[in-house]
Amino acid sequence: GQVPFGPFSLFKSFSEWGSPVLGGPIATAGGLIFMAATMDATFRAFDIETGKDIWEAKMPVPAMAVPMTYMHNGRQYVVIAAGGSTLAGTELGDSIIAFALPE
Repeated sequence: GQVPFGPFSLFKSFSEWGSPVLGGPIATAGGLIFMAATMDATFRAFDIETGKDIWEAKMPVPAMAVPMTYMHNGRQYVVIAAGGSTLAGTELGDSIIAFALPE
């Protein structure tokens, strides 16, 4: 099925569609999809099989970017650049945010 992606109340009649997405996802070999490009400044992880939202983290401003992943000392990390967008009318910032995946 389909799952709305983040809250979006600008147009109440379209709220079941979720937030516009202004970036892309990445998938990990462990079965997670990470996405952060919504207007509500939330970084999310979804289960690749069910589409269920399994993790969320608030960011200082929205990330209009595609996350990346890397390995360091045997641990996988997911990173996102959060800078906001003047075109989307969000707050602006200048953050690089990294999260370690569970071991």
